[in-house]
Amino acid sequence: MDILVLGSGGREHAITASLAASRLVSKLYVAPGNGGTGQIAKNISLAIEDPAAVTQKAKELEVDLLVIGPEAPLVAGVADAARAAGIAVFGPSAAAARLEGSKRFAKGFMDRHGLPTAAWGGFQDLESALGFLATHHAPIVIKADGLAAGKGVTVAESDAEAAAAVEACFGGRFGAAGSEVVIEERLTGPECSCLAFTDGRRLLPMPLAQDHKRVGEGDTGPNTGGMGVYAPVPQISAQTEAAILAIMEGAVRGLQEEGLDYRGVLYGGFILTADGPKLLEFNARFGDPETQVLLPLLQSDLAELMYLVATQDTTGLELEWSCEAALSVVLASGGYPGSYQTDKPIAGVVAAEAIPGVKVYQAGTRLGQDGGLFTAGGRVLDVTALGPDLAEAQKLAYEALSYIDFEGIYYRRDIGARALGGQSG
Repeated sequence: MDILVLGSGGREHAITASLAASRLVSKLYVAPGNGGTGQIAKNISLAIEDPAAVTQKAKELEVDLLVIGPEAPLVAGVADAARAAGIAVFGPSAAAARLEGSKRFAKGFMDRHGLPTAAWGGFQDLESALGFLATHHAPIVIKADGLAAGKGVTVAESDAEAAAAVEACFGGRFGAAGSEVVIEERLTGPECSCLAFTDGRRLLPMPLAQDHKRVGEGDTGPNTGGMGVYAPVPQISAQTEAAILAIMEGAVRGLQEEGLDYRGVLYGGFILTADGPKLLEFNARFGDPETQVLLPLLQSDLAELMYLVATQDTTGLELEWSCEAALSVVLASGGYPGSYQTDKPIAGVVAAEAIPGVKVYQAGTRLGQDGGLFTAGGRVLDVTALGPDLAEAQKLAYEALSYIDFEGIYYRRDIGARALGGQSG
């Protein structure tokens, strides 16, 4: 099987690494890829948000499967165009990807299908949004409706902060993504992620994972794309997990009822409230960094699984998972999620990966002409470790990252602490 993967982050490196290990894969291409994918597959230049360009390249390469990693190509309709050309695609249609591409659509979908979520309102102009805030006070959550690279959400602690967040959205901070705004009540409780493979008919869940969104230790500072993650989540009861899975099953039924073509990964972001789990958001693809702990735990063949999902042939398929725990720590450029510098030489990746049970996934990296590795983004590396339990996985991950260095390196030192009884993390 020849496969083309779209994307350039740590998620795509993790996907590519798992596909490269499959006995079914002959040729593996990644567009545009990064320094890590370039070592195990062929990186190619491609405008991945252009449906026609992607379809043409997939046909030229005669690939058997197209795997769409990021959300932007999905929202742009890349899956639709490639599927119409007869290519098997792992990724939902543009209409289905609105679950991520539009917060307003997602909240409406949740309401239509009885999926528990925060009370909310949707607004298309500044005046009406500010009018709503005049009677709904902080703490409150402001969300740009469209895709904003994970930076369009503000948890406002004061009325002034809420008003400023709304004004920023309508003032153009997030471009077209902020032309509509969702305002919702702030829910409290721990968060977790439930990712599942689905062909639009069946739900094949992965272990629950817990991401760490805030940049600072103790869950402080601004939100990021994710600073670390672990799976499974031992402090979540079987009863709560069953409730989460029931909500995810309801989402798949809703997709069927609305005639939305969904083949790929459905990601539910949950908050565990005193009234039970509630949905914060949907993503229409693998999470980043959740992928970096979930795929190492997957023992089923990923290439076969993705092809069966893409061709809606999962009847009777059961997934096999490791009994181990996995924990990943993100190494970021200094200043992230604000401004940061790039092109800093990276040392120590080989030494870190020499530790049994450790894998370093590359996110914001590039290969130099001499084969050296350089930083090329905010989140640079994901140091992932597997262990018989979470404590051992945490120990291995932090041991491994101590070998890695680049100018301005930053990482949280408390990933997994919440699950292990330490401070909030």
